[in-house]
Amino acid sequence: MTIYLDHAATTPILPQALAAMEEGFRIWANPSSPHKAGRAARAALEDARARIKAALGWTGEVIFTSGASEAIALAVSSGLHERVLTSAVEHDAVLRTTRDAVRLPVGVDGLLDFAVLDEALGDGPALVAVQQVNSETGVVQDVARVAEAVTARGGTVLVDAAQGVAKLPLPPADMIAFSAHKFGGPIGIGALLVRDYALLRPTGGQERGYRPGTEPLPLVLGMAAALEAGGSWLKSALALRESLTSQLLEIGAEVVAPTAPRLATIGAYRMPGKSSTAQLIRFDGAGIAVSAGSACSSGSLKASHVLTAMGIEGPSEVIRVSIGRETTEAEIARFVEVWRDIRG
Repeated sequence: MTIYLDHAATTPILPQALAAMEEGFRIWANPSSPHKAGRAARAALEDARARIKAALGWTGEVIFTSGASEAIALAVSSGLHERVLTSAVEHDAVLRTTRDAVRLPVGVDGLLDFAVLDEALGDGPALVAVQQVNSETGVVQDVARVAEAVTARGGTVLVDAAQGVAKLPLPPADMIAFSAHKFGGPIGIGALLVRDYALLRPTGGQERGYRPGTEPLPLVLGMAAALEAGGSWLKSALALRESLTSQLLEIGAEVVAPTAPRLATIGAYRMPGKSSTAQLIRFDGAGIAVSAGSACSSGSLKASHVLTAMGIEGPSEVIRVSIGRETTEAEIARFVEVWRDIRG
């Protein structure tokens, strides 16, 4: 059986989410149809929207999307600011959508250089896009400080919270993007949380005119159920990651951003002298699933732009280990054993 340690890419769907989806498939009508069946589907959709807001503690609006990547694209393309600023370590979904943006540097800890941010904000209001949690390193950005600086200059804050939702409190932001499959919901559904619809230009279609396409009710219900499941398992995840880090340090590993605040479920480790590609092949052969970087870019032969921007030595020798609800101490022990064999 495979030991799955790539939960930051996608984590198994929760039983509660599967059950909710099955119910959604029985409410098969189009939520936009005016007849009785359509109205029943619409009522279920809006109930799920309210449940999602309650689970997240969000008082603004919710626009359903196919995931965080679409939510980010929607926020950027429909936003009102001409200038865009992002950190240099954003997910590819942000970098692709904001090709002409100003890239803000980070330190070796992966955290924004706030002096540079303040200087960039001096050129006028901007949309500032930052990750709550970096998907490759687990570093948690100080979004509250970012939001304070951006708001003071009349700007708008967009947060990619794909790794943070259901694991950390929502960050202070004007818009927040996330995907359900990162926390036990189904693949193919996510949302853009918007403080006020006035932050976006409507483009027509469903979701109050901000996102065309029939709403996938079963997926929405699955996402709501997964959010309501809670994150009580995160304490044990932190203990497992700390145990993993301690054991790897003893056998020559290097930890990426060890002094930075990091999410309990993600660790990035360098094996000096061994390429990440070679490591992945060996781990996969031993029945262990890990990754090198985010899932969207791990198939590329290019060095990680995140680790390069951080100035990490040997960026092509780093792999990511991400822990889920089902991860056990025995699985961590087996990973360490294989790491030792590969290290030689």
